[in-house]
Amino acid sequence: MPANRKKVLIITYYWPPAGGSGVQRWVKFAKYLRDFGWEPVIYTPENADYPLVDKRMGEELPSDLEILRRPIWEPYQLASWFTRQQKEHRAGFIDKEGKRSWLQRFALYIRANWFVPDARKFWIRPSIRFLKQYLQEHPVAAIVSTGPPHSMHLIAEGVHEQTDIPWLADFRDPWKSIYYLHRLPLTSKTQQKHLKLERAVVQKANLVTTVSHSIAEELGAHGKTVEVIYNGHDLPTPDESIPLDKHFSIVHAGIMNGDQDPEGLWQVIAELVKENVQFKEKLRIKLVGVVSDEVMASLEKHQLQSFLELPGYVSHEKVYAYQTKAQLLLLSINKVPNAKGIITGKLFEYLAVNRPILAIGPADGDLATILNGSGGGTILEHKDTEGMKQFLEVAFQKYQQGKLLGTTKDVSQYSRRTLTRQLAKLLDSL
Repeated sequence: MPANRKKVLIITYYWPPAGGSGVQRWVKFAKYLRDFGWEPVIYTPENADYPLVDKRMGEELPSDLEILRRPIWEPYQLASWFTRQQKEHRAGFIDKEGKRSWLQRFALYIRANWFVPDARKFWIRPSIRFLKQYLQEHPVAAIVSTGPPHSMHLIAEGVHEQTDIPWLADFRDPWKSIYYLHRLPLTSKTQQKHLKLERAVVQKANLVTTVSHSIAEELGAHGKTVEVIYNGHDLPTPDESIPLDKHFSIVHAGIMNGDQDPEGLWQVIAELVKENVQFKEKLRIKLVGVVSDEVMASLEKHQLQSFLELPGYVSHEKVYAYQTKAQLLLLSINKVPNAKGIITGKLFEYLAVNRPILAIGPADGDLATILNGSGGGTILEHKDTEGMKQFLEVAFQKYQQGKLLGTTKDVSQYSRRTLTRQLAKLLDSL
């Protein structure tokens, strides 16, 4: 390691071979931090039970990156007999109240109120003990924690308090208003505990970062200025020689849970299938990733099964291929109280491949600001079925004419390397 490079300890639950969006942010930061004078040291579980796996995710990391892996005990296996959908719950799928058996409701109550802030809480104390000893022999200039799971912040809080090493807390999602909490049977006492823990992390950390301005405003209510570092893309310039799908393909990449279900869009597509024979012949809906039972039921309700392609969870490399060849890219924001602050990581990759985007979500949210500013697509509210129909009719007409083109402006500001430079400047200020 060059003598002028400073070390930063990054505490993260999600790390390769974990797949999904939760791992990408800090894998990309770790990939580029050396370019800006920082040497990342990763602290992560050695035996985490990840719901999604992508063995190729770590191939782009430096081969000599120092990774500290320590055992973690997670209570999921003890609770697995409560539900057949245990892994899906951990991936963000929580069935609606009416679909749960009494055993599932009991398990969910235990999960919601006994494991605060999350089921990785049992890793906090052992990690603080290990890291305190490790840092005495291997000093670092800064500590970073990234959550969720927010237990990672509590590990960093404990280490920071015992070593006084500067600490940056990074929130990939909000804490007390994270998208799935509204489906958990939280007691008022548990809700207050989440709020208390969140407040302590924000106030004690030297710096706090997050992924959107709305989340920054929410966390900033605890009296701290919160910096925004967007998620981004690490994709090459689109190869225009790659042929697009021959069919009128509508592609969604990533997890689609029940809160994201764009049922209004499925309704509109079903109407167009009945009204337009050519639309029916050319339509393909490709949902690349894990899809919840609620979304599948919605598609079946509108009799769209015959137009579906469900590749399941695939590597990030294959996701890029689907995105690049798509006629239309679909992005659906969760229908939750904090929807305006949600900026899905896939937005930046969608912009990078420069294919037209149809986003369903708040027209006045943070994602809408970025999408409108980039010229990359259109965002419509979940209930705006008239707008969706008009959009699809125009898009299909352009597709038939061979004129359905991407209109994204320069998005170099959202490259992972550029965003890592922003992070490094914050670390330099500690």
